[in-house]
Amino acid sequence: MYGVTLQELIDKMQLRNMTPEIDVEKVVLTHPDVNRPALQLAGFFDHFDNERVQIIGNVEHEYINQMEPSRRRATYDRLLSEKIPCMVYCRNIMPDEDMLDLCNHYGVPCLVSSRTTSAQMAEIIRWLNVKLAPCITIHGVLVDVFGVGVLMMGESGIGKSEAALELIKRGHRLVTDDAVEIHKVSDDTLFGTAPDITKHFIELRGIGIIDVKSLFGVESVIDTQAIDMVVKLEEWNRDAEYDRMGLEDRYTEILGNKLVYYSIPLRPGRNLALIIETAAVNHRQKMMGYNAARELLNRAQANLSKAK
Repeated sequence: MYGVTLQELIDKMQLRNMTPEIDVEKVVLTHPDVNRPALQLAGFFDHFDNERVQIIGNVEHEYINQMEPSRRRATYDRLLSEKIPCMVYCRNIMPDEDMLDLCNHYGVPCLVSSRTTSAQMAEIIRWLNVKLAPCITIHGVLVDVFGVGVLMMGESGIGKSEAALELIKRGHRLVTDDAVEIHKVSDDTLFGTAPDITKHFIELRGIGIIDVKSLFGVESVIDTQAIDMVVKLEEWNRDAEYDRMGLEDRYTEILGNKLVYYSIPLRPGRNLALIIETAAVNHRQKMMGYNAARELLNRAQANLSKAK
């Protein structure tokens, strides 16, 4: 299981740390879900998952306020002794002195959020699901073409970076060049990002490294993108058979997820950027239920029926 530090969560969610004495860099989150500890505040700890971020909202806060002071402190002590990663108070609710005292005693960071409870829970779950998702790094280029995430693969020097540069000039956006970090967010969705060290850079053989964001503007890059299709660039092989109709989609598998796969042979004079744009738009059409190859086949069959 991958992990992220609590400091990353604090920075991303803009949380206020009410226990600055605790080193949040050493607290590692390994579970993408959260928990509202209503049952635990009532004393029920069976099946308690202490690896989750614990969220306090209005309901929990009102319940706590109705407790006798001695019982409240004993409840805090029982909850915080479970080695939970942190407490997050929502709606700008401030933790009381007993909570802060015991948080410092047990080394449990106590945080405050200005968001509503439901919104904060949803955002933490969404972000942690991405950060903690299974991840691999592959050689390729990922671009956003008309909102379609196109992963270009192929041998080094085949022209992936040059194709990406031409697509950027045509108004599309670069996610990453050369190395693509792929995160499996769900059984249906893969997201691609750039390693921090190469973000926004492209390597052009013969020229060197260029900064896409500086040269073409902030609208030419995007930090993350769902991967919708894979395009493999390969040198033209006269003896190979290439799909000329596209009646049936071909697929490849990454992290157990199936992705639509196209193999594009390269020859001098082919406008690769235009081909990739067309493939992306055609993919969107298919997702909307229209298949041009099937339409052509239906027309041909209809003409044959008339001729008979």
